[in-house]
Amino acid sequence: MATWWHGALAAFGFLTSTSQAGDFSQYEELSALIEQLEADKIYAPGELSKLFEHVNRQPKVLESIARPAEKSKEWRDYRPIFMTESRLSDGLVFWDTYQKELARAESATGVPASMIVSILGIETKYGYNKGSYPVIESLATLGFDYPPRAPFFRKELKEFLILTKQNGMDPLSIKGSYAGAMGFPQFMPSSWRNLAVDFDGDSRIDLINNPVDAIGSIANYFKGNGWRPGEPVAARARLTSQNYDTATSTELKAVSTLAQLANQGLLPRDLANLPGNTPASGIRLQGTNGGEFWIGFNNFYVITRYNRSILYAMAAVQLSQALEAAKQERDQAAAPAVPTGVSLLP
Repeated sequence: MATWWHGALAAFGFLTSTSQAGDFSQYEELSALIEQLEADKIYAPGELSKLFEHVNRQPKVLESIARPAEKSKEWRDYRPIFMTESRLSDGLVFWDTYQKELARAESATGVPASMIVSILGIETKYGYNKGSYPVIESLATLGFDYPPRAPFFRKELKEFLILTKQNGMDPLSIKGSYAGAMGFPQFMPSSWRNLAVDFDGDSRIDLINNPVDAIGSIANYFKGNGWRPGEPVAARARLTSQNYDTATSTELKAVSTLAQLANQGLLPRDLANLPGNTPASGIRLQGTNGGEFWIGFNNFYVITRYNRSILYAMAAVQLSQALEAAKQERDQAAAPAVPTGVSLLP
């Protein structure tokens, strides 16, 4: 269902099927942004005004942000989008191709290679689909014509303009998602500037064409947002009472402890050795066979820093687990058999 602002924008003609060059030239907010970037000597006087003569409003961006899958679908419908045979098989190919780089990223940050591959699979199908929207037009449309989060997207527009200028990139040619995310890992401009890394040592950060930089940058993003190596991410839970409504939450951050969840009737099926004061959150999802109960830990919350959605984080967890299991099964099947009576011990 369209929200109030969606109807209001349509009423004032902002959601038309066409757009015109220079749509944003009369916005005071754009003038203020241009003045700031010129005062900071990032752009020369008149340079941005000329650039924005070629920037169009994109009505499809407003339509897309009004119905994101993370907010419009239940888990039973969301999970099949990402848990597919092609994402699994293509993920194993990507893992094989960049095995050394993934191992190096895991060693440096503690973020499992399977999770890095999972994020790439969910975001862009390992680089196959990086988005088709002009990033500058997405950010401008949302920054000036999307009241619920306009300040955020104006900030990202500023970051994008600085990023492209400092790196010699053409701001009009870069394509991405309807929300302005870019490249293999779909980083927003601020994340690119603050957390992306040159992981192949060529003295430049390229998330659009370089999967190695994407691997290192995803790992660094998770590390920068508090990933704790070796700690659990999420565990399937079992009920010991019917008071689960008090135990489950829609909060992204861990708001309880394992002991509190246990007192409310929610226990992890595994991980019995974790201390009772471990921060945790109870999660209830609507699966194919009814309610599913899970417990999320700190690292689950870290995944939601990438996309602020419990469904997204759970998809990342389950795809990473499926990738890990498939790789182990394949590698074991390919290992040479040990002759009977031969010991592998020294």
